[in-house]
Amino acid sequence: MRPLTDDLPKPLLKIGNQSLLERHLIALAQANINKVVINHAWLGEKIEDALGDGSQFNLQISYSREGTALETAGGIHKALELLKPTDYLLVINGDVFCPDFPIAALLGQIPKLRANPANPLAYLVMVPNPIQHPNGDFYVLDGVIQNIPSPNAEKLTFSGIGIYHQSLFAHLKSGASAKLAPLLKEAMHKNRVLGEKYLGPWHDVGTPQRLQELNAAYAST
Repeated sequence: MRPLTDDLPKPLLKIGNQSLLERHLIALAQANINKVVINHAWLGEKIEDALGDGSQFNLQISYSREGTALETAGGIHKALELLKPTDYLLVINGDVFCPDFPIAALLGQIPKLRANPANPLAYLVMVPNPIQHPNGDFYVLDGVIQNIPSPNAEKLTFSGIGIYHQSLFAHLKSGASAKLAPLLKEAMHKNRVLGEKYLGPWHDVGTPQRLQELNAAYAST
């Protein structure tokens, strides 16, 4: 996203009159979530300056300051110290744009995960493969997500929106960098990753051109 992110963290880039992060926070508040932890590294102080304690969104925001970026899993593990979940937690990437995503409906999966005797470690929202990622990430069949192909399974792209059990990250070292994909693949091998295909609007805001196109499409929002 350079040069746009030379002096601004990517989640503060705006579509219409709101930043990506503001849009996430408004949606979370509308889904009756009240406690949010935001991970940040690059120019993170600007995120804190922009969002403060979250009271303007009717949220309680805490910040997990990474210094050096810890990758997704490492960042989640560090944030658990602040979030202190009972079991499952919702994670949304700060650089995706998913207007009108039904967060409340997604949260409705948590009681089902708790009741599932397989003890799922993750529930991922998958989307059709975008032009910039035509080969997808994982295979989905009957609500089960795998890393290897199987008959009738559809290969889709991970949206960056997921529910995770805190134990998925239990063996990680605090403050260490760790990627999410290897943890998910290990859990998939044990049939402990579930998910769904989402067909609503979803965009990975990965280039200045994509941001410009989204602003043209959502200028009034």
